[in-house]
Amino acid sequence: MNFLLIIGGLVLLIFGGNWLLKSAVALSLKLDIPKIVIGMTIVSFATSAPELIVSIKAALSGSSDLALGNVIGSNIANLGLVLGITLLLGTMHVQKGFYKIDWPVMMIASLLLYFFLIGDNVITRNEGIVLFSFLIVFLVYILRFQKTAVLDELPEDDEPLPLYKIVLFLVIGGLGLWGGSELLIKGATSMALEFGVSERIIGVTVVSIGTSVPELAASIIAVLKKEKAISLGNLIGSNVFNILAVLGITSIITPVVVKDQGLLTNDIFWMLGISFIILPLVFIPKGYRLNYKDGVVLLAAYVIFIYFTI
Repeated sequence: MNFLLIIGGLVLLIFGGNWLLKSAVALSLKLDIPKIVIGMTIVSFATSAPELIVSIKAALSGSSDLALGNVIGSNIANLGLVLGITLLLGTMHVQKGFYKIDWPVMMIASLLLYFFLIGDNVITRNEGIVLFSFLIVFLVYILRFQKTAVLDELPEDDEPLPLYKIVLFLVIGGLGLWGGSELLIKGATSMALEFGVSERIIGVTVVSIGTSVPELAASIIAVLKKEKAISLGNLIGSNVFNILAVLGITSIITPVVVKDQGLLTNDIFWMLGISFIILPLVFIPKGYRLNYKDGVVLLAAYVIFIYFTI
């Protein structure tokens, strides 16, 4: 039964990722907005919805470690697992906006989370408001200023869609991603609990991989369709959303308390480290691109993280 839930979840996620990408590309055409901006807003929000739902559910039921482990584990999985696999499929050229805006915002958000937790082991309501406010400022900035700053080339096969179709694909895609993640998490968590694994371990491994599958599906489809800007923007944007929106909103609803110290002595440092390493990988050995060698490095880092965590 659990195996069938996992398979059904994966199928829904793949279709959901395809529909979501279709609507995002059509929307960028209609509004004349660069795809990386669409990737960092609409696509990121839709693919972060599973983390938000899981984290709120977990925190309200007293499982804060699952909520926090889910976000920290998802951020590690997005860059180590998802970006790693995506890069094995092809080289990704990186826009200058990555190191001027996207990467610094991701690092600031990650460091904010670290400093909020390290003192008192809790993200309070006020700290949640700070995180969410930072997200609003970031979104207003990229929509106002990055629209003209990012150079973007449209593939020849892009076709404009009527507004009702864009909305339809957006809604169906988002629902597919959400429903698929729910099935995947339910099946995978039930299987993990059978082996007596702790809440934190489930959060940073099984649940975080499950909620990162939408990013994986959306990114692989983006690369196969040559939509590289959406792929990288989606992953960076999703990590920003996970911290600022998911943990921000969750902690505004109810404080997120750390119970298992492994989150602060191990997991959060992996998240900070793998987020930081993306910058040198973009410039070494040749600037403004990531290739399969970088993908191997990121995947190796993720495998080591899983090994030491389990």
